[in-house]
Formats: sequence, structure tokens, C-alpha cells
Amino acid sequence: MLKSFLGGIHPKDSKNYTFGKAIEIPPLPKKVIIPVSQHIGAPCVPIVKVGDLVKKGQVIAKSDAFMHSPIHSSISGKVIEVSELPHASRAKCLAVVIENDGLDEWIEGVPLHREWKKLDGEEIKNIIKEAGIVGLGGATFPTHVKLSPSKDKKIDVFILNAAECEPFLTADYRMMLEYTERIVTGVEIVMKVLNVKKGFVGVEDNKPEAVRVMKEAFKGSNVEVVSLPTKYPQGAEKMLIKVLTNREVPVGGLPMDVGAVVQNVGTTIAICDAVVNGIPLIERVTTVSGDAIKEPKNLLLRIGTKFRDVIDYCNGFSKTPEKIIMGGPMMGIAQFSLDVPIIKGVSGIVALSPEAVNSGEESACIRCGRCVNACPMGLIPSMLSILGERQKFKEAKEEYSLFNCIECGSCTYTCPAKRNIVQYVKYLKAQNQAQPVSK
Repeated sequence: MLKSFLGGIHPKDSKNYTFGKAIEIPPLPKKVIIPVSQHIGAPCVPIVKVGDLVKKGQVIAKSDAFMHSPIHSSISGKVIEVSELPHASRAKCLAVVIENDGLDEWIEGVPLHREWKKLDGEEIKNIIKEAGIVGLGGATFPTHVKLSPSKDKKIDVFILNAAECEPFLTADYRMMLEYTERIVTGVEIVMKVLNVKKGFVGVEDNKPEAVRVMKEAFKGSNVEVVSLPTKYPQGAEKMLIKVLTNREVPVGGLPMDVGAVVQNVGTTIAICDAVVNGIPLIERVTTVSGDAIKEPKNLLLRIGTKFRDVIDYCNGFSKTPEKIIMGGPMMGIAQFSLDVPIIKGVSGIVALSPEAVNSGEESACIRCGRCVNACPMGLIPSMLSILGERQKFKEAKEEYSLFNCIECGSCTYTCPAKRNIVQYVKYLKAQNQAQPVSK
């Protein structure tokens, strides 16, 4: 019997908008805006300048830091600008703007075909690094780093995170149905790199067709496909590990501390493409959804495509949106502009009407305890929000385990006082990192 994780919530999944929509490939944009920081770690430095001609798959920004991921051009064309421009997860970021030449030419030597089974783990990890692959679930952690646990961490299980628990998002679901063979190959590659014999695929039971397809695809292998009870945030790494292996990642720890590595569906497909065909990460599948989108879709988008172009392809808005979110409504980031580009971590664009947002006015905490019951990390979110209001940075960190919060939004969702608890947590974390001593 599966062991569930602590807390959790059951929001309406709202996947009906795009559940049955096959992945479409829109026309290429006239230009792309490619930020040099699309990952956790050191930002890259542009190695092209205005006037340069580039091809699809060409490296245009890189870094010497271990914790980084190189950036590639997603189209062929001419570099027309290198400057600070709007970014989907921060105010601005240095970006390379490329004007499309309409040829869509690959850089020489790509794509190719490798006999990947003849490669060793280090060779595969270097390919993954050079391909610029990061976690496509939204965390954007460089994948080559994640696949390089320290020697004292014995990894014995790999988990493919196919839960896709965020409301509205169906990109992973559609990829499981449409890109099945690439998923299987990607899992085989990762398990070879990690030298593990046991694997799991965790899929929430609100996706029965994906469960069926995955079970058929992995039949006869050492990979077990598990249908998980639908509960948010099932797709969080620590929750998934608990449910599938009954191992608990220690406070302040990482999955590797309990012998596990977890990868997202899109990331695993990108690994297959890079290792087998030499294709760097220049595109990703993104769900465009919400009650304010006229024609919700699942789209295969080139990195650097503006949100505005994506929404125009979906025939624009059906009503004036109150909020446009990068990612899902639980953990996504509200956007200030439609001129921000698709980056590696954009799993979704969700546009919501005022009726769908219905946020209400924030009031004082009423001490009801609902957020405590919902928290999958066993924290006291109400106290964190109060400490955030009072700017008690040190107390939040030392007495209320601030940095154990995964910012899943379960607390905010359940709060009858409409308190923006996650925003208080982010503020507390930022202030602790900037000035660790309490005022």
C-alpha cells in the first residue's frame, strides 16, 4: 500500500482545457529574445555580438562555473541586440536578440546519431552539460550537476516525475502520450549514468491514459509505473520519494541523501534528444491555458519566443485577464509584461479572469490552523507570514524552519483570511540571504 505524504490539498485540476489537445508546433517567431540566465547557478556570458550570424543549436552564451548551463540559439539568423530586457522570473536580464532569417538551419554536425549504449557515464554527463539541459519542471537545476552526486551518496533508485500536479498544466501528460519512446530511452540513459537497476514512474491517477501508456512502454523492464492518488503537491520531489519508496528526505537534505534522483518528463526527453541525436535544449512543450485564453493549447515552443506571440497563436484572450502566470497557479510567477520570452523553465502560461482569480482582500491571521494541516513539510505557515509582516527574519529562519518551505502554495490556497503566505516566505528568504541578522 502506498504511503501518502503529510498534508496536501485537492484543488480543482482544471486540466480539461488542454487535456485532449495534441501538441502543436506554431510558426517560428520573427525574432527571439534569449536570456543568458535560464538556470539555477551562474549566469552565462554572451559570446556573440550584434551583427553576428548564428545557426540553430549554436552556443551563444556560456560560463566557466560548474553550476551553470550553456545557452544555445533556437533559430538561425542575425544577432540584432544584446541588452538588458524583461525576464519571466525577474525584472530584467541580459539577453541576446536574434532576427529570424527564415532558413531554420542547424549548426554543422547537428543532428547526428550516436550509439549511446557504447558511451560511459562521464561521456553522457558531458553531452548533457554541453546541451544546456536543466530541470524543465520549473526548478531549472542544471541536469549534469543533479546526475553527479558525491561519491559518498549511494544512489539506488531513479524516479521519473510524471505527476504534473499543478492545475491547468498538461504538457507532461501530452508528452507521455506522444513522445513515449523518447521517454523510455531517456530513462534508460539516466539509469545508466546513475548505475541504478530500479526505477519508478509516478503518474497521478487523474491521468489514466498516461498510466496505461507508460505501463505498456515499460513492460518487462526494471521500471515500475505507479498510479498515485491525486493530491497536490504530489509532484514535489520529497513528496514523490515518500510515496514511491517510503523514504523521507531529512530536514535540509536532498533526494540523494536517501539514495534517489528525480527527473521531470520534459527533462528526460531532452536528455534523450541530446545524447542520441546531439540536439541541444532549444525548445520545450508548454501548456497555454486558463479561462481568459480563447483557444488553450499545448505547444512546442522555441526558447526566446515572446509570450505575446504565443498567446496570439492561441487567438488571444477571450476576456481581459486579471493575472497572467508563468507556470501553474500554485507555484507560478505572475507576469508584468507579455514581452517576456519563453525560457527553459516555462512549463505553462496561464491567463485567468478576475472571476477565476477571486483573491479577496487580505486580513489578519485568524489562527484557524488550516495552513498547518495543509503544509506537506510540517511547518507553521501562519507564523511565517506573521514574522514576514513584522520583519523578524532571524526568528523565521532559526525557530520556524523557514528554508524548509518548498513554496508549494498549499497554505495560501487554504487560508480563509486570504493571506499571501508564500509571498511573505519569499520575502523572508530574500532578506535572510541579504542580511541574516534580524533587525
